[in-house]
Amino acid sequence: MTPILASTPALWYLARGSGAVSLCLLTLTVVLGIVTSARWATASWPRFVVAGLHRNLSLLAVAFLGLHVASVVVDGYVPIRWLDAVVPFASAYRPLWLGLGAVALDLLLAVLLTSLLRVRLGHRAWRGVHWAAYACWPVALVHGFGIGSDHRQLWMLAIDLAALAAVTAATCWRLALTAGPAGPARLASAARPGGPTGPGPASRT
Repeated sequence: MTPILASTPALWYLARGSGAVSLCLLTLTVVLGIVTSARWATASWPRFVVAGLHRNLSLLAVAFLGLHVASVVVDGYVPIRWLDAVVPFASAYRPLWLGLGAVALDLLLAVLLTSLLRVRLGHRAWRGVHWAAYACWPVALVHGFGIGSDHRQLWMLAIDLAALAAVTAATCWRLALTAGPAGPARLASAARPGGPTGPGPASRT
């Protein structure tokens, strides 16, 4: 690591910005995953568009997370090693909060790798590991609450609370679709191309 590269303001801003963007993208990925699980769609947002957006945002989240990890390690302002980014709770610097970040990274990498090997693994095994994405999000959120130079700043707290509200709202909506005796009917309605209030599938001739 060269002295010119280490601990520059650019790396500091990059580490901060990429961490915040990673959380936003991961939040959108989880929300879209919940929407996809309900098979929601409208005439303007067909199911394949929602699924494609979910997939692309998840890849973008991994890219920004990699950028976040790299900028933090290369910056050198605090003693964080490459190993600390993937081995939970092994760091000498704030092991609990940094370890949660490592857990989130490991879960996201597991989801990514099994998605790439989905054809060989089979749907059941892939789906089981894919549920780890839902565990990744709260771990990453708690990681952001406890570490970083901006974790107590108002703008960062606003991002954290907005992310929490978005996932909570999506989860409540998903549970409402299946709650009560009419739950399966509402879920089937949400699965139609027009959504719950839109037109149903075209009648057969």
